[in-house]
Amino acid sequence: MNGLQLIATGGALPERTVTNEELSRMVDTSDEWITTRTGIRTRHYCGETENAATLAIRAAQQALERSGLGPEEISCCICATLSAPDATPSVACQVQRALHLPEGCPALDVNAACSGFIYGTAAANGLLATLGGKYALVIGCEALSRLMDPKDRSTCVLFGDGAGAAVFERTESNAPFAVTLGARGDDAIHAGGPSRTGSSPITMDGKAVFRFAVDALPKSLDRVLQKTGLNLDDLSWVVCHQANSRIIDHCVRHLNADPAKFYKNMDHHGNTSAASIPVALNELAESGQLLPGQTIACIGFGGGLTWGGAIFQYRK
Repeated sequence: MNGLQLIATGGALPERTVTNEELSRMVDTSDEWITTRTGIRTRHYCGETENAATLAIRAAQQALERSGLGPEEISCCICATLSAPDATPSVACQVQRALHLPEGCPALDVNAACSGFIYGTAAANGLLATLGGKYALVIGCEALSRLMDPKDRSTCVLFGDGAGAAVFERTESNAPFAVTLGARGDDAIHAGGPSRTGSSPITMDGKAVFRFAVDALPKSLDRVLQKTGLNLDDLSWVVCHQANSRIIDHCVRHLNADPAKFYKNMDHHGNTSAASIPVALNELAESGQLLPGQTIACIGFGGGLTWGGAIFQYRK
């Protein structure tokens, strides 16, 4: 089976940690209100010298070092983000320059919001299959604190900044691999781009997003399981986009699944959009919970609206 295997991860988080208590001094909210509705307790915000690109470079450098590969062995670089600091050069091109990846290595950004890392993984697989090469660098990075209205308590409590990176190897082994992607144009989640009056902040229809997410998550998981012929018992981990603990808990009950398989870390990161899945993968690897030979499903859902799922194996 031609597909990708995960061989290394990396991560980067801003030094500043923002607690629910701190936010409660800025808007009419409380730690209890935020925690019970979202599961979020803290999140990270970029400082003056940090942005989505600087975080991406740090995460990518760490993943590359852990892979044991040289920069010249990377055949494509895909970065998923909706909060790039510049229209051009892309974040992926900034990573290419900083890591001294070869000039023959295509580098591009993907904006599929919270599904971006899944879209990026699918794009990397397609580029390797089309152009040749064995190794791909896929990054998810965000600086959402720059896109928020700090006075809007319905959104400012949700989002955080961070980056995660993964090095994938294209293989012809029997390791399971599958991807599914989807989109339905809808502005239930909206973040405007630059204009003469500045960027418009993130807005969200929370109820509509919840209804969408609890439908998209199990459907995406079911589709990649069908493609690989696996079932939930064959998976060691299910890593979903870390938007809200209630979304994941709802789907675990709906699937009658083992909640211990569904990794959650939004309590200390919040919603980091395209970064949430690779940040979670990196935490699993760093903590020793992600073991060689384990099979992982990753499920993304969010702005666009977009959704996607992937199944792959970890080969350290």
